[in-house]
Amino acid sequence: MVPAVVFLLFVLVPAFAQDASFDILIRNARIVDGSGNPWYPGSIGIRGERIAAIGLLRDATARRTIDAKGNVAAPGFIDIHSHARHGFFKHPEAENLIRTGVTSVIEGNDGGSPLPVAPFLAEVRATRSTVNFGLFVGQGSVRREVLGLADRKATPAEIARMQDIVRQAMRDGAFGMSTGLFYIPGNFTPVEEVIALGRVAGEMGGMHISHMRDEAAHVVDSVQETIRIGEEGRLPTQVTHHKIIGAGNWGRSADTIRLVEEARKRGVDVSVDQYPYTASSTGTAAMFPQWAQEGGQEKLIERLRDPGQRAKIKAEIARRIEVDRGGGNPKNIVMASCGFDNSLDGKNLAQITDERGRTPSFETAAETAIEIQQKGGCSAIYHAIHEQDLERILRYPGTMVASDGGIPTMGSGVPHPRNYGTFARVLGRYVREKNVISLEEAIRKMTSLPANRLGLLDRGLLRPGMQADIVIFDPATVADRATFAEPHQYSVGFSDVLVNGKPVLLEGRLTAERPGQVLLGPAARTRH
Repeated sequence: MVPAVVFLLFVLVPAFAQDASFDILIRNARIVDGSGNPWYPGSIGIRGERIAAIGLLRDATARRTIDAKGNVAAPGFIDIHSHARHGFFKHPEAENLIRTGVTSVIEGNDGGSPLPVAPFLAEVRATRSTVNFGLFVGQGSVRREVLGLADRKATPAEIARMQDIVRQAMRDGAFGMSTGLFYIPGNFTPVEEVIALGRVAGEMGGMHISHMRDEAAHVVDSVQETIRIGEEGRLPTQVTHHKIIGAGNWGRSADTIRLVEEARKRGVDVSVDQYPYTASSTGTAAMFPQWAQEGGQEKLIERLRDPGQRAKIKAEIARRIEVDRGGGNPKNIVMASCGFDNSLDGKNLAQITDERGRTPSFETAAETAIEIQQKGGCSAIYHAIHEQDLERILRYPGTMVASDGGIPTMGSGVPHPRNYGTFARVLGRYVREKNVISLEEAIRKMTSLPANRLGLLDRGLLRPGMQADIVIFDPATVADRATFAEPHQYSVGFSDVLVNGKPVLLEGRLTAERPGQVLLGPAARTRH
């Protein structure tokens, strides 16, 4: 928080400045500057890519004036957990993101990223887009490069090779290293190996962000492991898309948040991010035991042909439907997109099981899941999270807002509504309707908190000299419209969005501007 005296000087001094001319002048705004401080009335003057002045600016002139009409002006939102790369090149306008206030996305999460990093970022740079784009290097991708999908410890020589890949990725622009210890091959990785790679990222100024090994029965152990990676690897560490899965585990967010806070008190730099929904989304492979997926899809199918192994796999799937991601009922598992059969999109596992002539149960649904995975699998939505845990995690001061979403093709499949609604949902449901957190705190969780985490010192706050990533929205009407049944709906309430000083959304209409930039991580910034 900015001290009160400094805050007052900052607000009032520009009011006495001489007349100024700007490229863009935002007038009549309720400024929520991203710091967590209370809002104040004022105007924002922009020259080129940067904020030039903030204050009353009564006599200022500009080539373009935007009347905020008393609505909120805030820094552009930074989505620290994004999967935007799969739709980025197809839809560089990223309208679903812009219309929910997102101006910067950070990709390469859950342990998966393009390798090598440099040519991929060059391709991003060559693509005219509305949003800024940064990247983590994925530990799972690094391990796959060296060990394939083998379930074994890496040799010292292999660890050295993986460290070299991480080191080069950091030089090329990565913000740190992501892990997906739930997925293969991340799940096959001993924590000591993760720490060895994380230490390299940390030495080069990077952070660690983790889809943990387990978010259900062993969620507490997984948070402890995430903390350990940061503590022993000597780098900032983050529990990403934090959630508590399965009714038998609901309430354990009290324990996980306590662990995070205790670690911070002893000097471990640990934080959290979250999306505001009581359902997760990942592939149908999440229902399968990781050991069965060693070697990839082909090896999985081989194991399913063996009656003994198939029985073990089916039993574990049934267990996960009952007490884990299935939330105790196969109805809670809904297909989002099935490339081999789009007629399954939007149908739940119980419904599909019934259509195949079986009375739905944990065991028969497990058989259906096997049939689906044998055809290549689907992306799915899993309803197994409790609202109380969601709100507790959101209230924690060290929690950021992040979507875990991407840039979908409008009308394709039945994806998770987080792709369209995450940030607007926090502002509409959890700020305005439920009063879980204040407006200023919500904006801080979307802006300066992730910016500081990433070392983006010129974004995340409204201050003179900062990049002019700015969103204007009506706090009385901002809302998500996307639902699980009808997800392809843009959020409402955002009238204007500027990225690097250029309006990409103006009076509610998408413009032709494509000013997005590649965001470079700490090691690459020091080289430029």
